[in-house]
Amino acid sequence: MSFKTTIEPFRIKMVEPLRMSTEAERIKYLEKAWYNPFLLSSSEVLIDMLTDSGTSAMSNRQWAAIMMRDESYAGASSWERFEEAVHRVTGMPYILPTHQGRAAERILYNYLGGPGKVFISNTHFDTTRANIEYTGAKAVDLPCQEAADEDSDVPFKGNLDLDKLEQAIHEYGVSNIAGVILTVTNNSGGGQPVSMANARAVADICSRENILFILDMCRLAENSYFVRHKEPGMEQYSYLEIGRAMCDLADACVMSAKKDALVNMGGFLTLRHGDMANACTSMLIITEGFTTYGGLAGRDMEAIAVGLEEGFDPDYLHYRISSTAYLGNKIRALGIPVLYPIGGHAVYVDAHRLYPTSLCISTPANRWCANFFSSAACDP
Repeated sequence: MSFKTTIEPFRIKMVEPLRMSTEAERIKYLEKAWYNPFLLSSSEVLIDMLTDSGTSAMSNRQWAAIMMRDESYAGASSWERFEEAVHRVTGMPYILPTHQGRAAERILYNYLGGPGKVFISNTHFDTTRANIEYTGAKAVDLPCQEAADEDSDVPFKGNLDLDKLEQAIHEYGVSNIAGVILTVTNNSGGGQPVSMANARAVADICSRENILFILDMCRLAENSYFVRHKEPGMEQYSYLEIGRAMCDLADACVMSAKKDALVNMGGFLTLRHGDMANACTSMLIITEGFTTYGGLAGRDMEAIAVGLEEGFDPDYLHYRISSTAYLGNKIRALGIPVLYPIGGHAVYVDAHRLYPTSLCISTPANRWCANFFSSAACDP
Protein backbone atom coordinates (compact mmCIF):
# COMPACT_ATOMS: atom_id res chain seq x y z
CA MET A 1 0.00 0.00 0.00
CA SER A 2 1.38 3.39 -0.98
CA PHE A 3 1.51 6.07 1.71
CA LYS A 4 1.83 8.94 -0.73
CA THR A 5 -0.93 11.52 -0.82
CA THR A 6 -3.89 10.71 -3.03
CA ILE A 7 -6.46 13.05 -4.53
CA GLU A 8 -10.02 12.98 -3.28
CA PRO A 9 -12.35 10.84 -5.45
CA PHE A 10 -15.03 13.53 -5.24
CA ARG A 11 -15.69 17.19 -6.01
CA ILE A 12 -16.37 19.62 -3.18
CA LYS A 13 -19.48 21.67 -3.94
CA MET A 14 -20.00 23.42 -0.63
CA VAL A 15 -17.78 24.98 2.02
CA GLU A 16 -18.41 25.77 5.68
CA PRO A 17 -16.49 28.75 7.08
CA LEU A 18 -14.29 28.30 10.14
CA ARG A 19 -13.14 30.93 12.59
CA MET A 20 -9.34 31.06 12.55
CA SER A 21 -8.55 31.11 16.27
CA THR A 22 -5.07 31.85 17.58
CA GLU A 23 -2.89 29.50 19.59
CA ALA A 24 -3.28 31.72 22.66
CA GLU A 25 -7.08 31.58 22.33
CA ARG A 26 -7.06 27.80 21.96
CA ILE A 27 -4.97 27.45 25.12
CA LYS A 28 -7.56 29.52 27.00
CA TYR A 29 -10.39 27.41 25.57
CA LEU A 30 -8.66 24.23 26.76
CA GLU A 31 -8.01 25.61 30.21
CA LYS A 32 -11.65 26.65 30.53
CA ALA A 33 -12.71 23.12 29.47
CA TRP A 34 -10.30 21.50 31.97
CA TYR A 35 -8.50 20.02 28.95
CA ASN A 36 -11.51 17.87 28.16
CA PRO A 37 -12.30 18.24 24.43
CA PHE A 38 -15.89 17.08 25.03
CA LEU A 39 -16.49 20.30 26.99
CA LEU A 40 -15.34 22.56 24.17
CA SER A 41 -17.81 24.45 22.03
CA SER A 42 -17.49 23.46 18.37
CA SER A 43 -16.98 27.15 17.53
CA GLU A 44 -13.78 27.00 19.59
CA VAL A 45 -12.32 24.13 17.57
CA LEU A 46 -10.29 24.90 14.46
CA ILE A 47 -9.50 21.34 13.30
CA ASP A 48 -11.84 18.78 14.85
CA MET A 49 -10.28 15.33 15.35
CA LEU A 50 -12.50 14.24 18.22
CA THR A 51 -14.37 11.66 16.13
CA ASP A 52 -15.54 10.80 12.63
CA SER A 53 -18.81 9.37 13.97
CA GLY A 54 -21.71 11.22 12.37
CA THR A 55 -19.48 13.99 11.01
CA SER A 56 -19.40 12.89 7.35
CA ALA A 57 -20.30 15.34 4.62
CA MET A 58 -23.06 13.56 2.73
CA SER A 59 -22.91 13.03 -1.01
CA ASN A 60 -25.05 14.67 -3.68
CA ARG A 61 -26.89 11.35 -4.09
CA GLN A 62 -27.68 11.26 -0.38
CA TRP A 63 -29.00 14.82 -0.41
CA ALA A 64 -31.10 14.03 -3.48
CA ALA A 65 -32.52 10.95 -1.72
CA ILE A 66 -33.35 13.05 1.34
CA MET A 67 -35.58 15.26 -0.80
CA MET A 68 -37.44 12.17 -2.02
CA ARG A 69 -38.20 10.97 1.51
CA ASP A 70 -41.55 9.59 2.57
CA GLU A 71 -42.41 10.56 6.16
CA SER A 72 -45.48 8.33 6.43
CA TYR A 73 -45.79 6.79 9.88
CA ALA A 74 -46.12 3.22 8.64
CA GLY A 75 -44.96 1.47 5.48
CA ALA A 76 -43.15 4.46 3.99
CA SER A 77 -41.32 4.00 0.69
CA SER A 78 -38.22 5.34 2.46
CA TRP A 79 -38.43 2.36 4.82
CA GLU A 80 -38.67 -0.01 1.87
CA ARG A 81 -35.50 1.42 0.31
CA PHE A 82 -33.73 1.33 3.68
CA GLU A 83 -34.80 -2.26 4.34
CA GLU A 84 -33.65 -3.39 0.89
CA ALA A 85 -30.25 -1.70 1.30
CA VAL A 86 -29.64 -3.21 4.75
CA HIS A 87 -30.77 -6.64 3.58
CA ARG A 88 -28.41 -6.45 0.59
CA VAL A 89 -25.45 -5.93 2.93
CA THR A 90 -26.42 -8.23 5.83
CA GLY A 91 -28.72 -10.81 4.24
CA MET A 92 -30.80 -10.94 7.42
CA PRO A 93 -34.62 -11.15 7.31
CA TYR A 94 -35.41 -9.03 10.38
CA ILE A 95 -34.32 -5.39 10.31
CA LEU A 96 -34.95 -2.91 13.12
CA PRO A 97 -34.11 0.78 12.49
CA THR A 98 -32.79 2.77 15.47
CA HIS A 99 -31.70 6.36 15.98
CA GLN A 100 -28.08 5.22 16.40
CA GLY A 101 -25.96 2.18 17.18
CA ARG A 102 -26.11 2.34 20.97
CA ALA A 103 -29.90 2.16 20.81
CA ALA A 104 -29.63 -1.08 18.84
CA GLU A 105 -27.15 -2.35 21.43
CA ARG A 106 -29.46 -1.45 24.29
CA ILE A 107 -32.37 -3.34 22.72
CA LEU A 108 -30.34 -6.47 21.96
CA TYR A 109 -28.26 -6.65 25.14
CA ASN A 110 -31.21 -5.80 27.38
CA TYR A 111 -32.93 -8.85 25.90
CA LEU A 112 -29.89 -11.13 26.10
CA GLY A 113 -28.17 -9.84 29.23
CA GLY A 114 -28.82 -9.85 32.94
CA PRO A 115 -27.03 -10.94 36.13
CA GLY A 116 -24.86 -14.00 35.63
CA LYS A 117 -24.66 -13.58 31.86
CA VAL A 118 -21.33 -13.12 30.06
CA PHE A 119 -20.50 -11.48 26.73
CA ILE A 120 -17.16 -12.15 25.04
CA SER A 121 -15.58 -9.87 22.44
CA ASN A 122 -12.33 -9.11 20.67
CA THR A 123 -12.71 -5.77 22.50
CA HIS A 124 -15.99 -4.22 23.64
CA PHE A 125 -16.57 -0.64 22.53
CA ASP A 126 -17.41 1.69 25.41
CA THR A 127 -21.16 1.97 24.71
CA THR A 128 -21.34 -1.79 24.13
CA ARG A 129 -19.72 -2.49 27.48
CA ALA A 130 -21.96 0.06 29.18
CA ASN A 131 -25.15 -1.43 27.75
CA ILE A 132 -24.05 -4.93 28.74
CA GLU A 133 -22.94 -4.06 32.27
CA TYR A 134 -26.06 -1.96 32.85
CA THR A 135 -28.07 -5.20 32.68
CA GLY A 136 -25.84 -6.80 35.31
CA ALA A 137 -23.99 -8.95 32.78
CA LYS A 138 -20.22 -9.20 32.43
CA ALA A 139 -18.19 -8.04 29.39
CA VAL A 140 -14.95 -9.94 28.72
CA ASP A 141 -12.30 -8.78 26.22
CA LEU A 142 -10.21 -11.44 24.47
CA PRO A 143 -8.03 -9.68 21.86
CA CYS A 144 -5.46 -11.78 20.03
CA GLN A 145 -1.94 -11.96 21.46
CA GLU A 146 -0.49 -10.04 18.50
CA ALA A 147 -2.44 -6.97 19.59
CA ALA A 148 -0.13 -6.55 22.59
CA ASP A 149 2.86 -5.81 20.33
CA GLU A 150 2.18 -2.22 19.32
CA ASP A 151 5.02 -1.95 16.79
CA SER A 152 4.80 -5.22 14.89
CA ASP A 153 3.49 -5.26 11.33
CA VAL A 154 0.89 -7.99 11.88
CA PRO A 155 -2.07 -7.29 9.57
CA PHE A 156 -5.03 -8.51 11.69
CA LYS A 157 -4.49 -7.34 15.25
CA GLY A 158 -8.23 -6.96 15.66
CA ASN A 159 -8.78 -10.73 15.78
CA LEU A 160 -10.36 -12.51 18.74
CA ASP A 161 -8.08 -14.99 20.53
CA LEU A 162 -9.55 -18.39 19.65
CA ASP A 163 -7.73 -20.35 22.35
CA LYS A 164 -8.87 -17.94 25.04
CA LEU A 165 -12.41 -18.11 23.66
CA GLU A 166 -12.39 -21.88 24.12
CA GLN A 167 -11.04 -21.44 27.64
CA ALA A 168 -13.69 -18.83 28.49
CA ILE A 169 -16.47 -21.11 27.28
CA HIS A 170 -15.14 -23.84 29.57
CA GLU A 171 -14.70 -21.40 32.48
CA TYR A 172 -18.09 -19.66 32.36
CA GLY A 173 -20.17 -22.46 30.86
CA VAL A 174 -22.16 -22.38 27.65
CA SER A 175 -25.45 -21.64 29.40
CA ASN A 176 -24.03 -18.45 30.92
CA ILE A 177 -22.56 -16.97 27.73
CA ALA A 178 -25.16 -14.68 26.20
CA GLY A 179 -23.16 -13.99 23.06
CA VAL A 180 -19.81 -13.57 21.37
CA ILE A 181 -19.40 -10.13 19.80
CA LEU A 182 -16.90 -9.57 16.98
CA THR A 183 -16.31 -5.87 16.35
CA VAL A 184 -15.04 -5.07 12.84
CA THR A 185 -12.87 -3.17 12.71
CA ASN A 186 -11.85 -3.48 16.38
CA ASN A 187 -12.42 0.14 17.41
CA SER A 188 -11.36 0.04 21.05
CA GLY A 189 -8.48 -2.23 20.03
CA GLY A 190 -6.96 0.54 17.93
CA GLY A 191 -9.11 0.37 14.82
CA GLN A 192 -7.43 -2.88 13.77
CA PRO A 193 -9.08 -5.20 11.23
CA VAL A 194 -10.41 -8.72 11.73
CA SER A 195 -9.58 -11.44 9.20
CA MET A 196 -12.24 -13.49 7.47
CA ALA A 197 -10.51 -16.63 8.75
CA ASN A 198 -10.86 -15.42 12.33
CA ALA A 199 -14.52 -14.51 11.83
CA ARG A 200 -15.20 -17.98 10.39
CA ALA A 201 -13.39 -19.69 13.23
CA VAL A 202 -15.35 -17.71 15.83
CA ALA A 203 -18.60 -18.53 14.02
CA ASP A 204 -17.69 -22.23 13.91
CA ILE A 205 -17.01 -22.32 17.66
CA CYS A 206 -20.27 -20.50 18.40
CA SER A 207 -22.22 -22.84 16.11
CA ARG A 208 -20.68 -25.91 17.71
CA GLU A 209 -21.52 -24.68 21.23
CA ASN A 210 -24.90 -23.18 20.26
CA ILE A 211 -23.76 -19.68 21.33
CA LEU A 212 -25.12 -16.54 19.69
CA PHE A 213 -22.62 -14.88 17.33
CA ILE A 214 -23.06 -11.10 17.02
CA LEU A 215 -21.27 -8.87 14.51
CA ASP A 216 -20.68 -5.21 15.38
CA MET A 217 -20.44 -4.01 11.78
CA CYS A 218 -19.93 -0.27 12.21
CA ARG A 219 -16.72 -0.42 10.14
CA LEU A 220 -17.62 -3.39 7.92
CA ALA A 221 -16.64 -1.65 4.67
CA GLU A 222 -13.24 -0.59 6.01
CA ASN A 223 -12.63 -4.06 7.44
CA SER A 224 -13.48 -5.54 4.04
CA TYR A 225 -10.79 -3.35 2.47
CA PHE A 226 -8.11 -4.84 4.72
CA VAL A 227 -9.41 -8.39 4.17
CA ARG A 228 -9.23 -8.01 0.40
CA HIS A 229 -5.76 -6.47 0.39
CA LYS A 230 -4.08 -8.38 3.24
CA GLU A 231 -5.70 -11.81 3.49
CA PRO A 232 -4.53 -14.42 0.96
CA GLY A 233 -7.29 -15.72 -1.28
CA MET A 234 -9.65 -12.80 -0.67
CA GLU A 235 -8.37 -10.46 -3.40
CA GLN A 236 -10.81 -11.93 -5.95
CA TYR A 237 -13.87 -10.69 -4.05
CA SER A 238 -15.41 -7.23 -3.99
CA TYR A 239 -15.59 -5.26 -0.76
CA LEU A 240 -19.36 -5.75 -0.63
CA GLU A 241 -19.03 -9.50 -1.21
CA ILE A 242 -16.54 -9.74 1.64
CA GLY A 243 -18.77 -7.71 3.95
CA ARG A 244 -21.82 -9.80 3.08
CA ALA A 245 -19.87 -13.03 3.65
CA MET A 246 -18.92 -11.88 7.13
CA CYS A 247 -22.52 -10.94 7.94
CA ASP A 248 -23.65 -14.35 6.72
CA LEU A 249 -21.68 -15.91 9.58
CA ALA A 250 -23.59 -14.02 12.28
CA ASP A 251 -26.89 -14.48 14.10
CA ALA A 252 -27.27 -10.74 14.64
CA CYS A 253 -25.66 -7.53 13.43
CA VAL A 254 -25.50 -4.15 15.14
CA MET A 255 -24.52 -1.00 13.27
CA SER A 256 -24.05 2.65 13.99
CA ALA A 257 -24.70 4.02 10.51
CA LYS A 258 -22.80 7.16 11.54
CA LYS A 259 -19.63 5.29 10.57
CA ASP A 260 -19.43 3.35 7.29
CA ALA A 261 -22.89 4.38 6.09
CA LEU A 262 -21.58 7.96 6.06
CA VAL A 263 -24.56 9.69 7.67
CA ASN A 264 -24.99 12.11 10.53
CA MET A 265 -27.48 10.01 12.49
CA GLY A 266 -28.89 6.50 12.40
CA GLY A 267 -28.34 2.83 13.09
CA PHE A 268 -29.98 -0.57 12.97
CA LEU A 269 -30.20 -4.05 14.43
CA THR A 270 -30.59 -7.07 12.16
CA LEU A 271 -31.57 -10.55 13.34
CA ARG A 272 -31.70 -14.01 11.82
CA HIS A 273 -34.10 -15.70 14.25
CA GLY A 274 -37.79 -14.86 14.50
CA ASP A 275 -38.30 -15.36 18.23
CA MET A 276 -35.50 -12.98 19.10
CA ALA A 277 -36.74 -10.52 16.48
CA ASN A 278 -40.23 -10.51 17.99
CA ALA A 279 -38.89 -9.71 21.46
CA CYS A 280 -36.56 -6.99 20.21
CA THR A 281 -39.30 -5.50 18.02
CA SER A 282 -41.51 -5.04 21.08
CA MET A 283 -38.69 -3.13 22.77
CA LEU A 284 -38.12 -1.11 19.59
CA ILE A 285 -41.74 0.05 19.52
CA ILE A 286 -41.65 1.06 23.19
CA THR A 287 -38.35 2.96 23.11
CA GLU A 288 -37.65 4.00 19.51
CA GLY A 289 -40.75 4.01 17.32
CA PHE A 290 -42.89 1.93 15.01
CA THR A 291 -41.24 -0.98 13.21
CA THR A 292 -40.96 0.79 9.83
CA TYR A 293 -39.11 3.84 11.11
CA GLY A 294 -37.78 3.03 14.58
CA GLY A 295 -35.85 6.07 15.72
CA LEU A 296 -35.43 7.53 12.23
CA ALA A 297 -37.17 9.98 9.97
CA GLY A 298 -37.75 9.02 6.36
CA ARG A 299 -34.96 11.35 5.26
CA ASP A 300 -32.50 9.52 7.54
CA MET A 301 -33.45 6.14 6.11
CA GLU A 302 -32.98 7.45 2.57
CA ALA A 303 -29.51 8.78 3.40
CA ILE A 304 -28.49 5.48 5.01
CA ALA A 305 -29.74 3.47 2.03
CA VAL A 306 -27.47 5.44 -0.29
CA GLY A 307 -24.59 5.65 2.18
CA LEU A 308 -24.45 1.88 2.69
CA GLU A 309 -23.77 1.55 -1.02
CA GLU A 310 -21.31 4.41 -1.28
CA GLY A 311 -19.37 3.28 1.79
CA PHE A 312 -18.21 0.22 -0.19
CA ASP A 313 -17.06 2.28 -3.19
CA PRO A 314 -13.49 1.19 -4.10
CA ASP A 315 -12.21 4.70 -4.83
CA TYR A 316 -13.60 6.05 -1.58
CA LEU A 317 -12.18 3.21 0.53
CA HIS A 318 -8.74 3.54 -1.07
CA TYR A 319 -8.77 7.28 -0.39
CA ARG A 320 -9.87 6.89 3.21
CA ILE A 321 -7.53 4.07 4.19
CA SER A 322 -4.49 5.49 2.40
CA SER A 323 -5.08 8.99 3.79
CA THR A 324 -5.30 7.66 7.34
CA ALA A 325 -2.14 5.59 6.78
CA TYR A 326 -0.35 8.64 5.38
CA LEU A 327 -1.16 10.66 8.50
CA GLY A 328 -0.26 7.82 10.85
CA ASN A 329 3.07 7.05 9.24
CA LYS A 330 4.07 10.73 9.20
CA ILE A 331 3.27 10.96 12.92
CA ARG A 332 5.15 7.74 13.60
CA ALA A 333 8.19 9.04 11.71
CA LEU A 334 8.27 11.99 14.13
CA GLY A 335 8.68 9.58 17.04
CA ILE A 336 5.08 9.64 18.28
CA PRO A 337 4.16 6.14 19.58
CA VAL A 338 1.15 4.90 17.61
CA LEU A 339 -0.50 1.53 17.24
CA TYR A 340 0.99 -0.04 14.12
CA PRO A 341 0.06 -0.89 11.45
CA ILE A 342 -2.29 2.04 11.02
CA GLY A 343 -5.96 1.09 11.25
CA GLY A 344 -8.76 2.12 8.94
CA HIS A 345 -10.59 5.00 10.56
CA ALA A 346 -8.15 6.39 13.11
CA VAL A 347 -4.55 6.86 14.12
CA TYR A 348 -4.26 5.72 17.74
CA VAL A 349 -1.58 7.41 19.83
CA ASP A 350 -0.43 5.40 22.85
CA ALA A 351 -0.78 8.03 25.56
CA HIS A 352 0.75 5.65 28.11
CA ARG A 353 4.05 5.79 26.22
CA LEU A 354 3.74 9.39 25.12
CA TYR A 355 3.10 10.88 28.58
CA PRO A 356 4.32 10.03 32.08
CA THR A 357 2.30 7.21 33.62
CA SER A 358 1.04 9.58 36.31
CA LEU A 359 -0.95 11.45 33.65
CA CYS A 360 -2.83 8.54 32.15
CA ILE A 361 -4.03 5.27 33.62
CA SER A 362 -3.53 2.42 31.17
CA THR A 363 -6.23 -0.26 31.03
CA PRO A 364 -7.52 -2.35 28.13
CA ALA A 365 -10.50 0.00 27.92
CA ASN A 366 -8.60 3.26 27.71
CA ARG A 367 -5.04 2.53 26.64
CA TRP A 368 -5.49 4.25 23.32
CA CYS A 369 -6.64 7.46 24.94
CA ALA A 370 -5.45 9.90 22.31
CA ASN A 371 -6.16 9.51 18.64
CA PHE A 372 -6.86 11.23 15.38
CA PHE A 373 -10.16 10.87 13.49
CA SER A 374 -11.93 8.89 16.22
CA SER A 375 -13.21 9.09 19.76
CA ALA A 376 -11.50 7.43 22.72
CA ALA A 377 -11.50 7.63 26.49
CA CYS A 378 -8.80 8.60 28.94
CA ASP A 379 -9.08 8.62 32.73
CA PRO A 380 -6.76 11.34 34.04
